[in-house]
Amino acid sequence: MLRAVGAKLGAFVARRASQAAGVAVAVLLSACSGANNPLSDFLSSSQAPAPPAIPQQAQAIGTGQVRVGLILPIGALGNAGQVGQSMRNAAELAITEFNNPDLQLLVKDDGGSPQGAQLAAQQAVDEGAVIVLGPLFAQSVQAAATVTRSRNIPMIAYSTDSNVASRGVYLLSFLPETDVDRIVDYAVAQGKRSYVALVPDNPYGGVVEAEFRQYVARKGGRVVAVERYSTDPARLQSVVQTIAQAAGSADALFLPGEGDQVPAVARALAAGGVNLKRLQLLGTSLWEDSRIFAEPTLAGGWYVAPDPNSANNFRTFAARYRQRYGQDPTRTATFAYDSVALVAALVKTQGPTGLTSQVLTNPSGFAGIDGVFRFRADGTNQRGLAVLRVTPQGGTVISPAPRSFSGS
Repeated sequence: MLRAVGAKLGAFVARRASQAAGVAVAVLLSACSGANNPLSDFLSSSQAPAPPAIPQQAQAIGTGQVRVGLILPIGALGNAGQVGQSMRNAAELAITEFNNPDLQLLVKDDGGSPQGAQLAAQQAVDEGAVIVLGPLFAQSVQAAATVTRSRNIPMIAYSTDSNVASRGVYLLSFLPETDVDRIVDYAVAQGKRSYVALVPDNPYGGVVEAEFRQYVARKGGRVVAVERYSTDPARLQSVVQTIAQAAGSADALFLPGEGDQVPAVARALAAGGVNLKRLQLLGTSLWEDSRIFAEPTLAGGWYVAPDPNSANNFRTFAARYRQRYGQDPTRTATFAYDSVALVAALVKTQGPTGLTSQVLTNPSGFAGIDGVFRFRADGTNQRGLAVLRVTPQGGTVISPAPRSFSGS
């Protein structure tokens, strides 16, 4: 029964989004550091959000009977505040495109701080919220969850740090672990068995390294060597030498990282004697970056991302957003849109009391702008991602994203 319900919900979300899509308009996508990046909880430039501003006055979107808390860093200083406003706009867009469902979003500004998030969550549940969407940053999720857990109210948060996930606290974001699993699955299917890896020396690198080691072993592969890289030239030269010595025993090189780092590391590897044409280069969703595509040493590399060829994707969403708000959305805006769309669909099909852990963790999953996704019982998620090949013109899909989780 649950599987059938999940399929219907996924189809409902996809159909509504498709109806709203209109004509697809191409937009230039480029990754950037900070809170605008889908992996902002882990990137070095965003480990400490800007000092919080004074939270703004609460807002309400929609006039429905079912109240939903929405916690975002709208009043935070710097880029975090811009991202918060973009996500707030996306949530409003979802309400509008779903023909004003029976929802009222209680928009709460956490100012970009854990203290603000805890206060915002308390206000939302006191005002009758049956579910909380957000916050964005990991520490804010932890703080807000102390409130929602005590009231047995589910939360769909936007952090990319799986450490803050738990039963009742579900993450709707791009998790680094999901990137690793998808690219390793594809590489193994293509006959790649032995791997070397060069990962950034930061918290993100620690997460992807741990998952890479575990998942390669689980798939029957072998990790020959793993090194950490930094911007220090002497340190980089040293690790390149280590990778060069080990590369002869490998048939793939895992090189996760941002567009402002990976090209320079790839050039250093080539200069250090690593034959990048013999090794299959593997990357993560952070490779969806014009600087990656412009680097000749990375041509032919494989990486993962939401499927750009799907009927409803970020480009079509961005066109609708731009038409309404006169500017481009941040990449994380889809999290807010999809979470509101999901709650609207669940309330329509299950009623206001149907927002339970059993329904949210339906193994059939749901369909959103960034493809199919499902929540695991531990609060993490699984996403249907495509595998793309790096070309000078951009990423070319070589393995489409799954359209469902049937049979898995």
